Amino acid sequence: MSISVKDVSELRKATGAGMMDCKEALKESDGDFDGALDFLRKKGQKVAAKRADRDANEGVVVAKLDDDGKKGLLLALSSETDFVAKNDDFVAFANSLADLAAENDVETREQLLALPYEGGTVSEKLVEKTGVIGEKIEISDFQTVSGENIASYIHAGSKIGVLVSFKDGGKGDQAAQFFRSVAMHIAAMSPSILRPDEFDEDFVANETEAIRAQIIAENETNERENLGKPQKNVPQYVSRRQLTPEVMAKAEEDIKAQLKAEGKPEKIWDKIVPGKLERFVADNTLLDLERCLLSQLYALDDSKTVEAAVNELSPDAEIVEFKRVAVG
Repeated sequence: MSISVKDVSELRKATGAGMMDCKEALKESDGDFDGALDFLRKKGQKVAAKRADRDANEGVVVAKLDDDGKKGLLLALSSETDFVAKNDDFVAFANSLADLAAENDVETREQLLALPYEGGTVSEKLVEKTGVIGEKIEISDFQTVSGENIASYIHAGSKIGVLVSFKDGGKGDQAAQFFRSVAMHIAAMSPSILRPDEFDEDFVANETEAIRAQIIAENETNERENLGKPQKNVPQYVSRRQLTPEVMAKAEEDIKAQLKAEGKPEKIWDKIVPGKLERFVADNTLLDLERCLLSQLYALDDSKTVEAAVNELSPDAEIVEFKRVAVG
């Protein structure tokens, strides 16, 4: 049968599929529009099945805040290539999914996938898009944050998005600007938790061994190859979670014993011990520096930690929660 250009155009507009795919779908369905849609969906399922094991490491991250700024979401829509991720239609699709999630106040990726979307569900639309584009398309991450105030940041290129829930300590616009800079810090430094006490005990134990082994290996390589680099301190610990009162008391005893052995007058120990204890903490919290937001050196002023910068803004200011989503 004859397929009109108008029918092909309408199907293309409804699905985003290519002209030839739309024409084929209409031919296979004898010109029936719904049948053509079904044909394209089934074609998408076949393509999706073939590409299920592909890596979708490109894409975009979008952020949405509700009208009163009390809740925000981050959505990562992933593709196989950057070429697809930069396409205006792909970006528009990501934003439409974020809008849908915000309108329906969903909390999880699974809830979003089950929502109605253009005659089917979001999950079915992703399969259809996979068939149309010829690449694996998926919602690779979805996160929400709620609180008194929300700061958001999308890094250039839309590959990283951050939301920060915070208490402003009565600083208003100044706090909003500051916590946006904290969101920028999170995008750059990629912390995974807020405080050291959030670490799992077994994880800290494993990381302690790994970090010690890495530093020992680096020191041995430096010595063997005569690279001239100073030997790194091999820490006993890697997180404040391990620095119990007993550990800190023992560290202080050792420092005083060292000062005594060096012949330092006891009357000046009080001036020396605090600095050495700070050094001990710095040497034994490498995991915190890498993974804990409040323990990291603040990217906009590395003379202080993020925690110190927050306290400097206001003693009543606080980071309550953060989420970081990235593609690639």
